[in-house]
Amino acid sequence: MPLYRLLLSLAAPLLAVLFALRLLRRAETAEDLRQRLATTDEPPLPGPRLWLHGASNGELAAARGLIDGLLADHPGLHLTITANTTTGRDMASAWDLPRTTARLAPVDLRAVLHRFLAAHRPAALIVIENELWPNRLSLARAAQIPVIVTSARLSARSAKRWALLPGLARDVLSAITLLSAQDSASADRFIALGLPSLARAAPLALKTTTPPPPVDPEALAPLAAQLSRPDTLLAASTHPGEEEQVLAAFSQARATRPGLRLILAPRHARRGAEVAALIARASLPFATRSAGDEPGDAAVYLADTMGEMGLWYALSGLCFTGGSLVEKGGHTPWEPVHFGCALLHGPSCFNQAEAFAALDAAGAALPVADATALAAALTRLDPAEQARMAAAASALAKARQPDLAPLLQRIASTANLPRG
Repeated sequence: MPLYRLLLSLAAPLLAVLFALRLLRRAETAEDLRQRLATTDEPPLPGPRLWLHGASNGELAAARGLIDGLLADHPGLHLTITANTTTGRDMASAWDLPRTTARLAPVDLRAVLHRFLAAHRPAALIVIENELWPNRLSLARAAQIPVIVTSARLSARSAKRWALLPGLARDVLSAITLLSAQDSASADRFIALGLPSLARAAPLALKTTTPPPPVDPEALAPLAAQLSRPDTLLAASTHPGEEEQVLAAFSQARATRPGLRLILAPRHARRGAEVAALIARASLPFATRSAGDEPGDAAVYLADTMGEMGLWYALSGLCFTGGSLVEKGGHTPWEPVHFGCALLHGPSCFNQAEAFAALDAAGAALPVADATALAAALTRLDPAEQARMAAAASALAKARQPDLAPLLQRIASTANLPRG
């Protein structure tokens, strides 16, 4: 930990420059920067209060049931919800939940964290998945603030990286009061790296409890009239290096299935112009959502907007889960399951390894090794096979729905929350 602090202190001038560039590149405001540095002029915040943190939209959406449960069980409880991204913060703010405050997460500098903790005075810190920032956890422990990590994941690859810094790993993990991993393999890896055995709780994967993203029926109707659902593939949350493979597979599959359509939704909407250039290079006619286009007869619909993923799922009978044909570890399969999509995914699934393994074993998802295999799958997955896969995935999701009550009780007792 001292080495981490030293390196972070030495990097502080560079961090200041990076923050300035972030403001310019991502159109962040001065208020956003003040939130990251915890220099906002906060009025006194009421308590008791929990600090709940998730990296971005996906993690906070997964925690929504947990958040609702905490607020319902403890009518006097307040929550500070933080995210690393403005989109995550804005989503939490748009929920307009009672007794909640949404902020950008403070950077992992001790002076910043001291200011944040003094302003919010949390009774406990709840971390969603794997946001284990060393200074944040160290100062929480020093202030006797319990740290609760839920739906934690740790792949074998990440565990090897942590093992290269055993002292830092022990310091970070020893600050955790309670940890509920997504699966038993992740829990075992945390224990091996230094998590106290008494901190281990029963595994629970929050993303299986995530409600489906909303769908605007007025937006859905005209688009559904232009797209045949069994013939529409959604490439959801794709990354650089992945769109090229999806486009190649799609072009190859259209040679034998000319009615096939593609909705291409990059993980980051700001990459819209970059992805549009890739589609043009593939000589595929396309329409662009952010330009106000409708799909019409275009082969590809570029979905480069935020907050409409539910719409794209609802329009698609086939869904390729992004981040899996490149080494990103794959994104959640459970969102498309809500909409009855037939799932396809690449070989890189370490972020959701247990979920994809279960789906594959149930015949509810189809792994594809590369663009050629994806093209072959697209040509043979007819409406009947899509419906069979979707039904198998839905049955598996229902069987895996966890009971949040034990976790809510553990959080309440760990944070010493009053009831009623």
